[in-house]
Amino acid sequence: MTAEQTAALVPLEFDPTDPVALAQALVRCPSVTPAEGGALALLARVLAAEGYAIHRPVFGEPGMPDIENFYARIGSEAPVFVIAGHTDVVPVGDEAAWTRAPFGAQIENGVLYGRGACDMKGGLAAMVSAAIRYRRENPRAPGSIAFLVTGDEEGPAVNGTVKLLKWAHERGERFDHCLLGEPTNPAAMSDMIKIGRRGSLTGELTVNGIQGHVGYPHLADNPIRGMVRLLAALDAAPLDLGTRHFDPSNLEVTTLDVGNPATNVIPAQARAVFNIRFNDTWTPETLAAEIERRLREAAGNTVRHELRFRPTNSVAFLTEPGPFVAMVADAVEAETGKRPALSTTGGTSDARFIKSYCPVVEYGVVGKTMHQVDECVAIADLVALERITHRLLASYFAAQHKT
Repeated sequence: MTAEQTAALVPLEFDPTDPVALAQALVRCPSVTPAEGGALALLARVLAAEGYAIHRPVFGEPGMPDIENFYARIGSEAPVFVIAGHTDVVPVGDEAAWTRAPFGAQIENGVLYGRGACDMKGGLAAMVSAAIRYRRENPRAPGSIAFLVTGDEEGPAVNGTVKLLKWAHERGERFDHCLLGEPTNPAAMSDMIKIGRRGSLTGELTVNGIQGHVGYPHLADNPIRGMVRLLAALDAAPLDLGTRHFDPSNLEVTTLDVGNPATNVIPAQARAVFNIRFNDTWTPETLAAEIERRLREAAGNTVRHELRFRPTNSVAFLTEPGPFVAMVADAVEAETGKRPALSTTGGTSDARFIKSYCPVVEYGVVGKTMHQVDECVAIADLVALERITHRLLASYFAAQHKT
């Protein structure tokens, strides 16, 4: 008997079909990246008791902490509907600034407080509860439900979902569709479904000059002038005008530094870092080539510069609107009374890894407080997400059965 099977024999202190109780239990696990904090162990206990096969692979890299991940599946037939997410959370920060205990999972005036309540233990709890309720009601339902959960989404994302997907694929696991439970809604549960994400490209630009005395500029070469010239060239014309499902790509300078504490010294170097969030007009390779072209033309033969792109970049992707996207939107509309917008805004997520294995959309709770002090989620939103997910599962497997 496995450890998960043994733990499953111990009765839970709460009903796992109650998304609020499950969310509280998860929030009470201090799973700040890279710590597992008991969160994955709790999921294993809950899902093993429902008959899921449980796996908890650990991945590592030299010089980095090992990360525990989680995969569970019930059913042996296709189609396989995957629910993905993460249990790791960002650090608490200044705990004294919190008005409730960060891992206390306190409920007050219809709101659950705690680190991860919004991003994304609350959403994951609602989806787990919905899957359990659906299978209890439909024990002979066709197809399979799987959970793909990492403990490395808020960290470097090196030993998490990307390796967990590869691990599952090598074991013969094949996925048909995926719902990722990130907090996608700006203000209300009817607002937004993410059907794609922009890519991210980070560049480091260095302009080399000659250090010297401000009073003798002919003996020096100020790199700041060259840096201003190059950055102006990068920002002179839009990268694109956007596409059908994406906003225009945007380049933002995030760091500009010469490391010069003296007011009478011309510095030897100027350094800048920029990040581009780009749409499906580009790949990292074509976008890098465009940036290099702009810099080369602006520099001419007078500005000595070096450009390096960081390797941890992501590709823009889109899950084309179709039957699956419509099914998710239908479920949201049926439970909220309003059809959600289809969006590709925001930062990156683990959907960028999942999209290589199956179509993926993102939908979760309202994300107003993610990563903030007094992070929280409305109890009503957890209940709504459980109902939406349950309706989606019922519709999904009913449609597959008809075909």
